[in-house]
Amino acid sequence: MTWNAAGGDPASARVLELRQYTLRPGQREVLIELFERELIEPQEAVGMQVLGQFRDLDRPDRFVWLRGFSDMEARRRGLFAFYGGPVWAAWGPAANATMIDSDDVLLLRPSGPTSGLRPNVHPRPFPGASSDPTVLHATILAVDPIKASTLAGRLSRVLEAALAEAGHRLVGRYETDPTPNNFPRLPVRTDTAFVWFTSFAKADRTGPITLGGYDIPAVAKELGQFGTLSWSHLRLVATSRSTLTGKAAPVRTS
Repeated sequence: MTWNAAGGDPASARVLELRQYTLRPGQREVLIELFERELIEPQEAVGMQVLGQFRDLDRPDRFVWLRGFSDMEARRRGLFAFYGGPVWAAWGPAANATMIDSDDVLLLRPSGPTSGLRPNVHPRPFPGASSDPTVLHATILAVDPIKASTLAGRLSRVLEAALAEAGHRLVGRYETDPTPNNFPRLPVRTDTAFVWFTSFAKADRTGPITLGGYDIPAVAKELGQFGTLSWSHLRLVATSRSTLTGKAAPVRTS
């Protein structure tokens, strides 16, 4: 099964890019308008899926988006076709001009057969549609690659229990895909990471995020005893044309 612009099963995306761009001051809205007007459908036309585009609620110069592929070979073909094609030639320089850094990219795979993200809006909204104000959360823990296999289960149990206690529901669970990057023109991070995507039952968008009575730094510190090297937590608000929002369907448990 492969991705297509008309839909397809999003859970079939066995490869996911989590892309975090640091932009020049005041350029986020410029990039979002360009991205949503010119760059979504051409990517999907060559077999890729643009799952979601987001404003980072806590970092005003950060744009975050998710791109999916059915497998690594589909990724290679799609990226080669898009970045070597006329659309990127026409609009790539303007997009790049908004950016300071575009290399914070995690290449991920679902941690289990039913843990992939599933967008909640089809078909994709038209330009200018109202944005969904709900928040999608992404918690990222980077660990020592040598310890990753033994830590995965323990990290999941500790963090997911804390998230559930705090009112979050799990909507996707991912880990670094160890397959070598087959499109070196676009760098990816070389550390090993686990990523939990969650939604939050409460409507508050701006209050502090707590997990089981702890704030996130405290939880991260606790996880540090298991070998965690670094962590980050993203609060993401979807742009108007994102097919994934904070109302994403939870992962299947059976």
